[in-house]
Formats: sequence, structure tokens, C-alpha cells
Amino acid sequence: MSSSTRRRAVRAAWAVLTATSLVAVGGAQAAVALSGPTSQVAPAAVTVDAEYAKRFLEQYDKIKDPANGYFSPQGIPYHAVETLMVEAPDYGHMTTSEAYSYWIWLEALYGQATGEWQPLNEAWKNLETYMIPQKEDQPTNSFYRADAPASYASEYDHPSKYPSQIGSSGSVGRDPIAAELKQAYGTDDIYQMHWLGDVDNIYGFGAAPGPGCALGPDQEGMSLVNTFQRGPQESVWETVPHPTCDDFSFGGPNGYLDLFTGDASYAKQWKYTSASDADARAIEAVYWANKWATEQGKASQIADTVAKASKLGDYLRYTLFDKYFKQIGCTSPSCPAGTGKDSAHYLLSWYMAWGGATDTNAGWAWRISSSHAHMGYQNPFAAWALANDSKLTPKGSTAKEDWTKAAQRQLELYRWLQSADGLIAGGATNSWNGAYAQPPSGTPTFYGMAYTEAPVYVDPPSNQWFGMQAWGVQRVAELYYETGNELAGEIMKKWSAWVVDHIETDGANWSVPSELTWSGAPDTWNASNPGANSNLRVTLKSSGQDVGVAGDTARALLFYAAKSGDTEARDTAKALLDAIWENNQTALGVSSVEKRGDYKRFDDVYQSGGNGIFIPNGWSGEMPNGDAIKPGVSFLDIRSFYKQDPQWSKVETALANGTDPEFRYHRFWAQTAIAGALSDYARLFEGGTTPTPTPTPTPTVTPTPTPSPTVTPTPTPTPTVTPTPTPTPTVSPTPSPTPSPTPSPTQNPGGACTVSYTANAWNTGFTASVRVTNKGAALSGWTLKFDLPAGQSVQQGWSAKWAQSGQTVTVSNEAWNGNLGANATVDIGFNGSHNGNGNSAKPTQFTLNGAACS
Repeated sequence: MSSSTRRRAVRAAWAVLTATSLVAVGGAQAAVALSGPTSQVAPAAVTVDAEYAKRFLEQYDKIKDPANGYFSPQGIPYHAVETLMVEAPDYGHMTTSEAYSYWIWLEALYGQATGEWQPLNEAWKNLETYMIPQKEDQPTNSFYRADAPASYASEYDHPSKYPSQIGSSGSVGRDPIAAELKQAYGTDDIYQMHWLGDVDNIYGFGAAPGPGCALGPDQEGMSLVNTFQRGPQESVWETVPHPTCDDFSFGGPNGYLDLFTGDASYAKQWKYTSASDADARAIEAVYWANKWATEQGKASQIADTVAKASKLGDYLRYTLFDKYFKQIGCTSPSCPAGTGKDSAHYLLSWYMAWGGATDTNAGWAWRISSSHAHMGYQNPFAAWALANDSKLTPKGSTAKEDWTKAAQRQLELYRWLQSADGLIAGGATNSWNGAYAQPPSGTPTFYGMAYTEAPVYVDPPSNQWFGMQAWGVQRVAELYYETGNELAGEIMKKWSAWVVDHIETDGANWSVPSELTWSGAPDTWNASNPGANSNLRVTLKSSGQDVGVAGDTARALLFYAAKSGDTEARDTAKALLDAIWENNQTALGVSSVEKRGDYKRFDDVYQSGGNGIFIPNGWSGEMPNGDAIKPGVSFLDIRSFYKQDPQWSKVETALANGTDPEFRYHRFWAQTAIAGALSDYARLFEGGTTPTPTPTPTPTVTPTPTPSPTVTPTPTPTPTVTPTPTPTPTVSPTPSPTPSPTPSPTQNPGGACTVSYTANAWNTGFTASVRVTNKGAALSGWTLKFDLPAGQSVQQGWSAKWAQSGQTVTVSNEAWNGNLGANATVDIGFNGSHNGNGNSAKPTQFTLNGAACS
């Protein structure tokens, strides 16, 4: 998902594409072999004072502050704090596997900065509880047949051509990894994150993790859902939300199934779809976490989480294969079916999906992958880590071999798609038009796959949003930084030059690229002699103030600069982060004002062959809240809950007046991207902040599965596979930042307060945790003072402004935590140094706003 209106291609198993078109280039040797880690070369020294480490911890605290609304009562990260939001997730309080992967990154960076690793373990535990379907949620995997993975169904270019007939002509190959996965883990179940969750059950399906198929609107908490199903033209505005477990309680007589697939009869069933980039991002983050924890002597603290990330990487291999396991280079639905790894393209395709009957006696289950690969989803770094890090290399007998090939193949894809200007073009497919058709004559190919300018979705085009560049290329930069790979360095040098030239860092007028315009095509790939791609060009269509895109762009530039010594890349990233920090801070994080012209589509109804929600003539049903589903409904008609949203009046006015409403959003992924960039700058250019104490971890909500009654399913015939959703890119926000003022402290009339001070020391350093409880009247600002008694000094603090003069330490609130109510507490802390003699000496007296504390 993204801050853009990008859609997730979740076509569950039924978008069974058959790929056999594409002229194979086969047999070419890899251009540059991937090697192990190398020593790092930093660019010219820059004067720093650990300011960015402090900023990272401030941003981290804002994200983790329960009062700021980033997490649900179950500890699940929302897509955004705000609820009125339509993008890939069609409601702000949905969650995505993307959000979870950013959460894993956030806690990895926090562990590096503080030495605290329990938050990372808790984040993965929450992920495993709520996003990876439990055994009860995928009850019939034991019936899966690797020699008949799924029934074929074609994809189409417009929602009006659906439902797609199941079992139409088209061969299906053999699944080559199912047996080794079962042997490695002793189960038929899939260990992948489903991509989309309705955290507050706003839709009312009640598909709760655990034995809860369709508990309905009264179910509180997480419900797994699907949206996109009907081809590349189906934007979020044209989707019909439906449950991952369809027992026909909602929708029409056949639930929602016959909106998407055509069959002689329909069976109650479950189905899930993973997003490859999110699962790979989580693995990427765990690689770094393990490296940093090992450097701190704490690898054992996260060993279980590392093992689970490795397992996730084993099952992620499904995305390296063609959708219906057809041979690569397929140009006809009847092209040869794969019998082994000849169906592997070794790219991270858009998704994998799996499903089966709810009736445990019905005897069927299915699995598919995707034939489409987008540049923004590739992760050669995660592939390299899975192939080369012994702690991450999966148990599957051929996993190391597969990820070794995938790392090289994905890096070559970036080189193949790199334009003459430096940015990376769309992607490749093994199934032209989603139906294994013959590509037009002259279409360039990559190991037999055809070039596609805008893979997976076209409303808007998937190659238009610059955020895909930031996401995809950051991983190339990490690979270059960690291994020194020459091809990665060449790609980064050219990409960075274009990006630096198109970033503005002029105070409040800062901007990053937003929308791109593409022309031409790459040369057909020749690994031993890559073409210059002189005909593949890109121009900047628009710029904007997307803080998430800015954060991940800065991260790519910083990793590249740290290895190459490119001071312009480093300084541009720093100036961009400074501009955002100085002009776009809010009480909740960082944000800019966005104009959402696309919100005029809230009330669009279907126009023949055009936009709007297509519902077939004669089809009728209901959403769980009673909203009617029938021909002629709009996005709003089947989401009437939006009319009760606190910000609905903005949209209502815009619809009446034809104006573009303005919003200020706090997306979880975007806030974490900024935090990550601040941490990267601190670590790569401020000398790092890695202590080795064992401080008290911040408590995290421990998830517990939601109990749900068991359904009594009805036997069903052939599996009905579900189609794939499509992401929708980001709208360019209009700048109008408003910095948050810092309130002045008010005197505490009663002077009553208590302070808890704990410290963990090592060598010549220590970490102190301080908890202040206000026992007097409410404060609108506060200042804590104390003396360090034995020559200790504060090196870096968080969650407050820290200063030291001699022995006296003065700590003042941040803008976001200045209000301290009666009996309220605030947790702050710092890393300090000592001379070795006073490592256990603690302050004995504290004052809060001048009044003594106990």
C-alpha cells in the first residue's frame, strides 16, 4: 500500500494466468555475482552532534505513544491515524502487511539505537497472531495437490468482463516446493501474511483470526478482508470488499464469489493473498536487527524472531513462480506446464494466494502465485540475506539455491529496466494481458518475460508514482552498502544523480518527485552485454510533499552515500530531512497538507466500459450493515459508514462544490520511513548510537487470538480461486506545513511528584530510564531537574529536551508530551557516560517545575 492511492493486486487464486508467451533469452550468464559483506567506506566527514539520533527517538516515541492513535487496542498498527482515507486500503483504520513490515523495521532500528530488543519480538508476535492465518483459518490445506495446484481462470482488462469462468482452457503446472516445505516444517499450512485487515471490523464481516469465519458486525477487533479482484482497471473506487472466509452469510446467495468467478456451483471457502514486497521488507529488517543485536552481544534475545523471519522467507518463494506454474516464456493458455523450477522467474511477483473449502470433509485446497513482476516490489537485498546469512537461510532443501538465483535475477531486472535518465521502468510479465496472450511484435524481453510499462494496474498507471522508485531502489542501495556489489553500485550512481537533481530542499517549499511520465522501452536483455536503453526515457510530471516518499528516498541516498562517498547524495538527503523536521512536525509526527481530487469519486456510479463499481445485471446482495449491493451503486453506497466519519463534511462539501478537499494525514508507513531515515543518518554519519546495556523495554500489547465459533461448512465442488487486486498510486500533496509550538511550562502549584530512576551500566556507559508521575494539578508544560552525583554526563536523551551544565541536568517536555495531567506519568530516558567509578551512583533529588519530588 502506500500513501498514494495504490491498490494491492490481491487476486486470490483464481486469477490463474497462463503464461507462455515471451521470447526466451534463456541461458545467459549472470552479469555480476553477488558476494558477501564488505567493509564500509564513509564519505567525507561531516560535523554532527548526534542530533539525528535524538530526532529518531522523538519520532519513535510519537509513533509508539498510545495517545497518538497509531495502534489499536489489540496493538495492531493502523494504516493511518485518520479514518477518512481511501488508497490501497479503503479506510484509514485498516491495516496491511506493509504497515507490519514497517513496524518490524521501526523496532529493528530502535533496538540498534537503544539495545532493547523485546519490542521487536512483540511486534513479530503480533504479526504472527493477526496477519498470518492460523491453522483454524486455513483448515483444509492437507487436501492440497502439488500436481494440480489450482483451476485456471483468465484475467481481463476491465471489471465488466467478470466473473471469469473457472476451469476454462489453460494448462496448470506442478508446484515444485510444496513437498519440501512440508518436510521442513511438518505442516501443510502456509506461513505468509495476508495483506489486508479491517482492524476495527468497520465492514462487519467478523473474519477474526482464529476459528472465526463470519462472526458479523458484533465481533470486536481484527477481521481479515479482501478488496481487489477484477483486473488492472479496477481501482480502489471500483472494488467490492468481501471476507477472506466466505460462508455466504453476507453478499448474495453465493456470498461474493460469483462477482469474481463463474462456476457451475459455489462452495463455502477461505482464501488469502500475500504481498511479496511486505513479507520481503520484514525479512530485510530482521537481517539488520540480527546483525546489530549480534554486535551488541544480544543475538540470543531475538533468535526466535530471526528463525520465524527465515520461515517466512521459505514460503515467500512461492512468489518466485509463474501464477499457474507454467514455463517461463509462455505465450498461450495452452503453453507447456512447468514440471520443476522451469516455472520460476525468480522475481518477487505481485502476490501469492491460497485457499480451500471451509468444510474439512470437502477435500480441496489451492495455491497460485503471480506472473507479473513490478520493479517496486523487488528486494535483491532480502534475497541475498536469505541466501547468505546462515541465521536466515530457510530450512527448505532448495531455498538457498532459489534465493541465490533470485538475488542475481532481481538485480539484473533493475539494470534491464534502468532508463537512459537513471530511473527504473515498470516491470515484466509471463502472462500478457493476464491471459498468457502473445505480446505485440517487438516487445522487449527479460529471460522470456515481456516488458510491461505499467504492471498490474493502470488506474492510475503503476509506473507513475515515484514512491515505487524509493521503495525498490532503497533495497539496491542496502545491497551495495552491505556487499559492495558492482552492478548495484552502477545502478545507484545513475539513479541517484537523477533523484538529487529533482529534489528541492528550500525550507517549507521542499519537494520530492511525485508523478512520472514514461516513453519508449528497454532493449531486450542480454546479461553478457546489457543495452544502453537509449529509447527508454522518463520525465518529471509533478512534485509534492509526500513525507513517506521523502523518507524512503532519503534512506536510499544515505545507504548509497555511506558506501560510495557521494557527498551530494548525503547532503541532499540531510537537507531534505532537515526541511521536513523544521517545517512539517505535528503533535503526532510529521505531515503535510494534501489535496485529494480523487475523492470526487466517492459517489461515482458505473458508466458502461468506464469507471464506477460494476455489478452484473441481476446480481444483488447486502453488506453486513445492510448496504445494498446492486447495479448502479457507488463506492459510498456500499460504505455508508463514511457518512458518520468526523471529517465527512469536507468530502460532502467538495462533492457539492466540485472542489478538492484538503487533509493532513499520518500514515504509519510514512512516519516510519522518516524515522528510518533519521536513524540511518545517525548510524551512518553520526558515528552510531549502539550501547550495550540492558534497559527496561517499553511495554507492548501482547496479542491474543480472538475466539470464534466454528462453522459447519457445506461440501463444495471445484475450488474457486479469487482474482488479484491492484494498487493505486499516491496523490501529490500540496505543501502547507504548520509547525507545532512548544508550550511554556506552568508552575505545579502543589509541587507533588514522584520519580522512578533506574540505570543499567556497562564499561564506561549506562542507560537510564526515568518515570515522572505528577501528583499535583495538571500541567501544560514541565521541566525536570536533577544532579548527576559522580561525574556522569548525558550523551543522548529521548522523549524530552535534555541539557546539562556541570552536574545539573535539565529536562523539558517535547511539544507532544507537555500536557501532564494529575496522576499522569511520562517516561523519558538517556544514554550517559561515566568514569568507571560512579556507574551505580544515582540522583537523590528531583524537582518538577521547581517543586521537590519524592
